[in-house]
Amino acid sequence: MSPFRKFAMGALCAICTALGSSATPVAAQETRASVLPSGGGQALLDPADSVFLLLDHQTGLFQTVQDIEIAELRSNVQTLAKLAALLDIPVITTASEPNGPNGPIMPEIHEFAPHAVYVPRKGEVNAWDNDDFVAAVRATGRKTLIMAGVWTSVCVMFPALDAEAAGYDVYAVIDASGDPSEMTSRTSLARFVQGGVVPTTTNAVLSEAHRTWNRPEAAELAELYGLVAPNYAAVMESYAKAQAVVSENQ
Repeated sequence: MSPFRKFAMGALCAICTALGSSATPVAAQETRASVLPSGGGQALLDPADSVFLLLDHQTGLFQTVQDIEIAELRSNVQTLAKLAALLDIPVITTASEPNGPNGPIMPEIHEFAPHAVYVPRKGEVNAWDNDDFVAAVRATGRKTLIMAGVWTSVCVMFPALDAEAAGYDVYAVIDASGDPSEMTSRTSLARFVQGGVVPTTTNAVLSEAHRTWNRPEAAELAELYGLVAPNYAAVMESYAKAQAVVSENQ
């Protein structure tokens, strides 16, 4: 055992002794339905505790994005919206100034997630500077925030760091976000990690929310994989055709 680990374990034992024999580490006290008896899921996001924050996905800003193809970006945002609707995960959208040159929010979000709540801002660049937005997040009662937006380095970065500092578990969906250059994107990723925000991808969020094919939404979830990985859609099509041929020849 390393000296640091010995010190940490000793300090933990001392704290538990001081609090009484019934005291246990906070992590041990937490119970989540998404964590299996095997321990599977302990390190993954919990859909029942999650909320999607889709920030400033505005059509004008899309024209400045250079680190991801716009078609891919929009498809990934649509996937998140569809996933939220399928699994009943809350969605909050917002924009600092949708009537200016940044343009309106892409309509697909509210089309595919009709339960999404739009919170207008009064020009604040950082959504966490807006009391109504923060109140909407708190009203969900959920502590895991899955954020995506344009630009990643600003519209996602600022509220993500503030929310992390406020005690939330924050994920930044990098491929459902966009920045004006590759350099900006790489710097954003480094700052996320330094600030305790977890960088992730649309495919990872989908898979973590999915967890098992033994569920009633399996077919609908499979279709979402076809959006984030078009080649997987081809796999499903070829498999379905092969199964049909086998059935016809029986």
